[in-house]
Amino acid sequence: MERKIKLLERIDQVIRDPRDPALVGHQQSHLIAQRIFSIALGYEDVNDQQDLRRDPALLASIKHSIDENLPLGSPSTISRLENRITEKEMAAMTKIFVQLFIESYDAPPKEITLDFDATDDAIHGNQEGRHFNGFYDNYCFLPLYVFCGDQLLWAQLRSSKRGANHGTLAIFHYIATEIKKVWPEVEITLRGDAGFYDPNLVEYLDRNDYKYILGFSSNEALKKKSSNAVIATKLFFKDAGSQEPLRVFHEFMYKTKSWKRERRIIVKAERLPDGDNLDGKENTRYIVTNMLGDGQYLYENVYCARGDMENRIKEQQQMLFADRTSCHGFTANRFRLFLSSCAYVLMETIRRTALSGTEMAKAQCSTIRLKLFKIAALVKESVRRIVFSLASACPVQELWLRVYHRLQSNHTPLLE
Repeated sequence: MERKIKLLERIDQVIRDPRDPALVGHQQSHLIAQRIFSIALGYEDVNDQQDLRRDPALLASIKHSIDENLPLGSPSTISRLENRITEKEMAAMTKIFVQLFIESYDAPPKEITLDFDATDDAIHGNQEGRHFNGFYDNYCFLPLYVFCGDQLLWAQLRSSKRGANHGTLAIFHYIATEIKKVWPEVEITLRGDAGFYDPNLVEYLDRNDYKYILGFSSNEALKKKSSNAVIATKLFFKDAGSQEPLRVFHEFMYKTKSWKRERRIIVKAERLPDGDNLDGKENTRYIVTNMLGDGQYLYENVYCARGDMENRIKEQQQMLFADRTSCHGFTANRFRLFLSSCAYVLMETIRRTALSGTEMAKAQCSTIRLKLFKIAALVKESVRRIVFSLASACPVQELWLRVYHRLQSNHTPLLE
């Protein structure tokens, strides 16, 4: 799959290699491949490379040889690579995912939704960019992710000293501009929770005819305008004696002092069971949007759909170790998150293409790793070829072969 989308080639072209070519024992592209493939295989630590550098499957996939006398990079060699990445190179690499996303379509889509979300990445040392975040009640980084469905367009490590929406306008502008260059007619929607609301952002989106649906924090003016709907849910609980969750939707046009125009606010007035409290528990939420359609549908079917993005972030953080940011230097940690994101892009591309229509079409990265990657095989090398012999009793052999042949299609053989 990497050969199809040429991910390593793109990365290698961005990173300057300052080493003397006459003294280089490991090509830069091989080191990058070694790190990304190892993360996909479940090895998060650089120290793991002490043993993995002689692994026959990794050697075959990267160097096309299984000669243990010509191993892959050592932990110290990879660490030096991680720590010589510059901010300029990191900024250029981050943009690669946008181009891969555009190239993944055979025909221009009519509309796409870009989901913005941030998560905490706990810090346990005195790393650069260390800051205490009151919301997460911890010292942490605050990485930003942008997805379209399951596809990753942006992954950037940030300090937590600024809010979740920091940089959102500039990042959305870049992504939308690149997409519009190729698909000028596509309708782009930005979706995010209340942490991504920003008056400058929504003004920009309205001015440039982009759609948005964003969470909006409560205030006294909103509470006053939505009070009838909130009271209605309370009366239902108290008078009818119901202990079933109840939702009432309401909407109105609203203008803050900083807005140049009125905007549509949709209210979800919800009341939930709360033990012996007959009034129930109030759970009122607001969103601001310029999208047309029924308010309840927009909230429940459009806005709430952003919750699936959290599963993609879980794959990044928990299954592909994007939170393994233990370097001292901030840029080195940014590069580590990027490498984990590259592993995700490769695995998601396999899932979206080679696994489409199979029982693993929606499988998480950990399941793909367990069933398709971590398979025992006997590896032999002759003069002309490397042969991988899999067990005839392998329980997923039919699926494995189907995926293998799909990856070989389009006249792009991955193995010979």
